[in-house]
Amino acid sequence: MIYVIDDDEIMAGCIARACEGVDAVRVFDNAIEAVQALDGAKLPNLIFLDILLTGPDGFTFLNELASYVDTAKVPVVVVSSLDFAGWDLRVYGVVEVLDKATMTPEEIRSYAEEYC
Repeated sequence: MIYVIDDDEIMAGCIARACEGVDAVRVFDNAIEAVQALDGAKLPNLIFLDILLTGPDGFTFLNELASYVDTAKVPVVVVSSLDFAGWDLRVYGVVEVLDKATMTPEEIRSYAEEYC
């Protein structure tokens, strides 16, 4: 299972389509629904996460993931237009930061294939 968490419906759809055929994909437009889906469910193999979400932001979601032993192990690929140069997000399980302006479907699919 792959989670895509992005409040931009078009971007979320593009990421989900790039992952088609690799694993099942669930799309969430906010962090609250994604956290609720984690409760009692099979954990995703990978999460694609936007940081600038409506409501609780991506950092809030990352803190929630990191606060539990089981969810802290789920790899996260941040997809954002923000510049994270010099930031070490590995403590949150972030395995990569992709720039929304330059990422390609092939990059997205390669992460899906690597972790699923």
